[in-house]
Amino acid sequence: MRVITGTARGRRLAELPGLDTRPTTGRVKEGLFSAIQFDIEGRRVLDLFAGTGQLGIECLSRGAAFCDFVDSAPAALKVVRRNVEACSLGDRAAFHGKDYAAFLSRARESYGIVFLDPPYGSGNLERALEQIAAIDIVAGNGIIVCESPVEHILPELPGPYEKGGEYRYGKIKVTLYRKCV
Repeated sequence: MRVITGTARGRRLAELPGLDTRPTTGRVKEGLFSAIQFDIEGRRVLDLFAGTGQLGIECLSRGAAFCDFVDSAPAALKVVRRNVEACSLGDRAAFHGKDYAAFLSRARESYGIVFLDPPYGSGNLERALEQIAAIDIVAGNGIIVCESPVEHILPELPGPYEKGGEYRYGKIKVTLYRKCV
């Protein structure tokens, strides 16, 4: 697993041992960043189920202003911190060892990009989407990026959020929501 492009291009990222964390595959990551490449620079990013931190790190490497990495697993957050530091991006990152709902309940920032890639089948994707729309932490024209199994149907969100493109990569689907303001 490597950073695709930007200031940390080619940097190898550490992974968590075992099967508890499912890193986004290279093919999915390349497709996803191709779809949002012009929406990254200068944005504040939220990597809500950070895992290894690779999605937030990719954004920082491509010029995002800041990234909040959130994961409730201490081992995952340790790997995220190590990966961010290895890429020399620590001055634009914060690490939060909290459950996603606890983090969102106290969120005061506005985010240009929000990544949601929770464990499949947990129901956390829908709950996080609902909570994000309710507290409205996405900046104008911001994007929510969701990764799920291809057969998983994600809900519509109330305005001003619009469900946009869905991209399929084998058994994985990436769904984009945009806040249209």
